[in-house]
Amino acid sequence: MSIKPNSFVIAEASKCVGCKACEIACFRAHSNGVKKPLTVGNIKTPIIPRIHVIKNEKFSVPVQCRQCEDAPCANACPIEAIKQEDNVMVVNEKACIGCKACVMACPFGAIEVRSESEDKPKIAYKCDLCKGQETQACVKICPKKALRLFDPIEEKKRRSIEAVCNLPEEF
Repeated sequence: MSIKPNSFVIAEASKCVGCKACEIACFRAHSNGVKKPLTVGNIKTPIIPRIHVIKNEKFSVPVQCRQCEDAPCANACPIEAIKQEDNVMVVNEKACIGCKACVMACPFGAIEVRSESEDKPKIAYKCDLCKGQETQACVKICPKKALRLFDPIEEKKRRSIEAVCNLPEEF
């Protein structure tokens, strides 16, 4: 268990237009070193993003992993394939058996079990904050800036500074 709370990507539904650019950017960021540009004509595998945009007539909002410190998905995994590494909950895709226990345990609906192709086993996919990359692809690509990385420690510092700055002068 980590002492520092995990950061996670948060969405502002009022800004999201449902364009799904975040889904494509996520897929691209996790396409294991593909160098050529990905277009409709050259993608051979299913697009499996680790963020999902829910859209209806009234709103659209991306849903992604909240990087829970005491993660229900990790606690439910019978083989411990979901672990915390450097304050990020990650799936060991080589160990995952595709049992879907994590899917049922996630209160946010942010984990999914799929296969890249019919000849490959089904495994769990979830946001890993683009682990090993400089920035989160979904945050970087969002045209309306509806997504941002939420760091609980930085947010607490920001709110503390705001509170001190807004103290009455007689204090």
